[in-house]
Amino acid sequence: MTKTVIPILSVKGLKVYFPLTKGISKTVIGTVKAVDDVSFEIEKGKTLGIVGESGCGKTTTGKAILRMVKSTSGEVLFKNENVLALSKKDHDKIKRKIQMIFQDPYGSLDPRQTAYSIIKEVLISDGKERDSQTIDKEVKKFLNIVGLSEEIGERYPHELSGGQRQRIGIARALACYPEVIICDEPVSALDVSIQAQIINLLKELQQNLGLTYIFVAHDLAVVRHIANQICVMYLGKIVEIMDSDEMYNHSLHPYTKALLSAIPVVDYHLEKKRHRIELEGEVPSPIHCPTGCPFHPRCPHATDRCSKEMPLLESVSDTHSVACFNYKNLI
Repeated sequence: MTKTVIPILSVKGLKVYFPLTKGISKTVIGTVKAVDDVSFEIEKGKTLGIVGESGCGKTTTGKAILRMVKSTSGEVLFKNENVLALSKKDHDKIKRKIQMIFQDPYGSLDPRQTAYSIIKEVLISDGKERDSQTIDKEVKKFLNIVGLSEEIGERYPHELSGGQRQRIGIARALACYPEVIICDEPVSALDVSIQAQIINLLKELQQNLGLTYIFVAHDLAVVRHIANQICVMYLGKIVEIMDSDEMYNHSLHPYTKALLSAIPVVDYHLEKKRHRIELEGEVPSPIHCPTGCPFHPRCPHATDRCSKEMPLLESVSDTHSVACFNYKNLI
C-alpha cells in the first residue's frame, strides 16, 4: 500500500492582481495580473524551483505566501492551515516558520546594525525569556552554522563582502527556526565562485536541519543543482511543472525548451552542435496580456486555438504537468 505524503506547503489558485490607476483621483483603468491562478505543493525537506524571465511573477508569488503583498484570492496551506485567512494575531504565531532570503544581500540588511545585532534582534523577537549569555551563545551558533567566524559579528554590512552579507541574511532567517524558507534569487547578485559556495551551504543546511525551500531564480543552471521539482512561470501563470530530471531530459512546453536552449555549455564542440531556440519579440506587458495562451505571440508552434483559448495544466504523469495544446506534437 502506497503511503500518502502530506505536503508541508500547498498553494492553491493563488492570484495577485494590482489595480492600474490614473490621475490624482486614482481612477482604476485596468488590472495587472502579477500572479494568475498559481497552484503547487512541496513536501517537507524538498526544494521547489520557480523559474522564468523577469516580471513573470516569481518573486510576487513568494511575497504573497509570506503576506508581504496582498493576495486577491487563493489559499496558502502551511500544515493544512490557510495562512492567508488567519488574523494578524494568529499569523504572528506561525510567520516565523516561513522565512525569506532576499536577492540583494546589502539592501536587505540594516546598515546601522552589526551582523551580531541583526541576528540578535530576530532571535529575541520571539518573546522567549533568555539571559544575555544564552543569547550570545545562540547568535554565535548561527554565525558558525553559515560558515562565518565570531569576529564577523562585530562588523557592519558595508564592511562585509557580498558572500558574507548573504550568509548573514541566511543566518537571520535561521534565527527564526523556520521550516520553510523562500529563497528569492539568493545568488544572482554574487560572483560565480561565491554562488557555488552559497548553493552548497543551502543544501547542507537543508540536509542537517530538514528545511524546505522555494528557490526563485532565472538561471536554470543554478536551479538544477538544488531543486527536486521545477515550476516554470510565464506572465503570472505556471506553464509547466515537473521533477528536476524530467525538465532537462523530457521538457514539453515550447517556453521551457527555449529556456533550456539558452543555458551555456562549457564544451565548445557540444555548443556548436546544439540548436538554440531564439524567441521572437518581447514578453508582453502584464497590463495588456494577450488572449488565449499568454505565450502564443512568441511561440513558433502556436495555432488559432492558442490565440483564443487558455490551456490548462494537463497531467502528463504523476510528476509532470504542462499547459500547452500542442505539446504532443513537439515530443
